[in-house]
Amino acid sequence: MSTEVGTIQRAKAFRLGDVPAWFWLGIAVYALVLIGRWLLNDSDTYWQIAVGQWILDHHALPRVDIYSFTKTGEPWTSSSWLSQVLYAVSYNLAGWTGPVVLAATSIAVTFALFAHILGRRIPATYAVAVAIAALVLSMGHFLARPHVLVLPIMLAWAYGLMSASERGQAPSPWLLLLIALWANLHGGFVFGLVLVGAFALDALWNADRAQQRSLTLRWAAFGVAALAACCVTPYGWGSILAARKILDLGELLHLIYEWMPANFSKFGPFEMSILALIAGALYGGVKLSPPRIALVLGLLHMALSHVRNVEIFALLLPIVVLAPVASQFALRPAWSARTGAPMPVLAAVMILLGGWTWLVAANTPFAPPENHSPAAAVDALKVRDPKRVLNDLPFGGYLIWRQMPVFIDGRAELYGEAFEMAYYRALQLKDVNQLLSLLKDYEIDAVLLTPATPAASLLDYLDGWQKVYADKNAVLHVRAAN
Repeated sequence: MSTEVGTIQRAKAFRLGDVPAWFWLGIAVYALVLIGRWLLNDSDTYWQIAVGQWILDHHALPRVDIYSFTKTGEPWTSSSWLSQVLYAVSYNLAGWTGPVVLAATSIAVTFALFAHILGRRIPATYAVAVAIAALVLSMGHFLARPHVLVLPIMLAWAYGLMSASERGQAPSPWLLLLIALWANLHGGFVFGLVLVGAFALDALWNADRAQQRSLTLRWAAFGVAALAACCVTPYGWGSILAARKILDLGELLHLIYEWMPANFSKFGPFEMSILALIAGALYGGVKLSPPRIALVLGLLHMALSHVRNVEIFALLLPIVVLAPVASQFALRPAWSARTGAPMPVLAAVMILLGGWTWLVAANTPFAPPENHSPAAAVDALKVRDPKRVLNDLPFGGYLIWRQMPVFIDGRAELYGEAFEMAYYRALQLKDVNQLLSLLKDYEIDAVLLTPATPAASLLDYLDGWQKVYADKNAVLHVRAAN
């Protein structure tokens, strides 16, 4: 009888219901992102993998441009080198399925960690609901590019700083490993340094006057150590300088979609979330300390200024307000701090997930979309063996993938504001003479543009140019034989 009772008890211990909600959320996010098939909807993925493959082949990092004929030999820092290597390795292992699975896994880990952090302070139902809202806001920027690989690191970094601030202590030195890894994965690590100062002010605001001096020194020491950790890259201090170049692009940032300001011409999830947060704060009487208010406003300003920052707003805002809101409204997690689950159950779920991934990959041909992959047009281009091709920006990554020197690609920090603005005005026919000068000065002998680009229509009537290929994705002109 006792044996039978023990068997029943063990069976109850291995119920799927024992698996925490954050784990199931991570599984759901992974499945959603994988079958959504939008992770490859960016032409930059091509050149990110190409750079990673170059690093693997040469056992070195690029320090000058080797992909364009307009900036060849000029200094260039690949601040996302480690992400590029990871994407290249995943591509070598599984084709396009590899980068998709890698990016989907990082996104799933991010939201599982996010729900886990929230679930330590508030009921699991609320934590999952907030995580789903953050997911909806962030989905527009989920792409197989380096930035998604640092999302869980950013989240863990911010939570570590916030926890230290609330304890009235300096952050753990172990956090320095996170910022060092971040600095090798993506140039956004500079934002991580900004968070150090923000949470340091929060810690000082809450500290007793007698403790403020020593706490200031400890946070300052951590800040200096974090700055030094950011230089633990193959480029050293150059990683910080390279990340800074993006912010110096001026007017050009308004032409790159992810750097454009938020658009409220149509009612969407971001506007709805802002209005809901304002309404909730007014109705509930939420109170925050001045440093936390400054953090909230800073995150909102970033999201309003650049579309790419919406996911930062969605993930970090709940972290910033978590403790004050949980305290004011007496929110408590549904259970004790227990967050684990039986390992056999977790192992079984992961095995099933791996099998499902294999089935999806076997029946789903993952590949970048045709509008970023003008294969037929490039085949026609290669037959003519051109030396200098003026390409549309969305084709830059694919041309690098096909080992052709490009006029321009997605590395805006390399080309700079003046070059890219002149390129934009020429192709959009804001200045026809600028287009003619560009064709002459760079000795262009082929032009590969999208059909919607105004310059493509002009070339149909321009003396000395001949259309030799056209489809719904690309139009190819070459210099006439004479």
